[in-house]
Amino acid sequence: MTILDGKKISNDIKNEIAEQVKRMKENGEKVPHLAAIIVGNDGASLTYVASKVKACERVGFESTMVRLSNTVSQVELLDKIKELNENPEIDGFIIQLPLPKQIDTQKVILAVNPDKDVDGFHPMNFGKMALDMSTFIPATPFGILELLDRYNVDTQGKHTVVIGRSHIVGRPMSILMGRKGFPGNSTVTLTHSHTKNITQITSQADIIISALGVPNFLKAEMVKDDAVIIDVGITRVPDDTTEKGYRITGDVDFENVSKKASFITPVPGGVGPMTIAMLLKNTLLARERQM
Repeated sequence: MTILDGKKISNDIKNEIAEQVKRMKENGEKVPHLAAIIVGNDGASLTYVASKVKACERVGFESTMVRLSNTVSQVELLDKIKELNENPEIDGFIIQLPLPKQIDTQKVILAVNPDKDVDGFHPMNFGKMALDMSTFIPATPFGILELLDRYNVDTQGKHTVVIGRSHIVGRPMSILMGRKGFPGNSTVTLTHSHTKNITQITSQADIIISALGVPNFLKAEMVKDDAVIIDVGITRVPDDTTEKGYRITGDVDFENVSKKASFITPVPGGVGPMTIAMLLKNTLLARERQM
């Protein structure tokens, strides 16, 4: 069994990006600039955005964090997005989700300039991805592809089962794994909360990508020997034995499933670190496109 070490691969990618940024500076070129809009004071969101700012510093990017109150109106938020769209200094930006209930998330996503949409959420970028055109791939699916690529995990002709159909992970992953090329060329089954006989389906899978958000959902009896397991789930589970009072748990019963798997991602340290690395990669791509 091989651990798909997202921490290591994300560090490799950041080092590669830092080298490219160093060359850009030496050539007198403008370095990439990533902005993030965060609405409210959600602890997990603040931590996540802070880690993105830190990652920007590490690779030599410029970064801007725009903080707005939880009571911000939709008009004010759209005005701020327009400002970033029109600012030539900003190469790409993200809006940290979820947004407060007074904000229409779809309207917000549509307002982002597709050329600066480094999250890959805009319908134009999603459509291009579905058509195998060059575009920004959402960071988490992009990170999964990169892990499969760098560990040379065979995907051609394999049966891939995706658990969960979110627009951020499940649905794009089902499209990407079925595309021509590597990683891809697999036969994909997309499962969700209304899927019947899910164990019957997962037990036939060569590759399982679980993005459900239900701790320890995928059990050993649901997996065949030598399956490749990608665990996208990340849930805080109360645990009094830890200093923080919780532990981070994935969708997969790692202890038992890992005994049967050929490759598996740990949680934490698997898909999570890859997401920020690929956001940086998309920002670099945005800068290159602007040039």
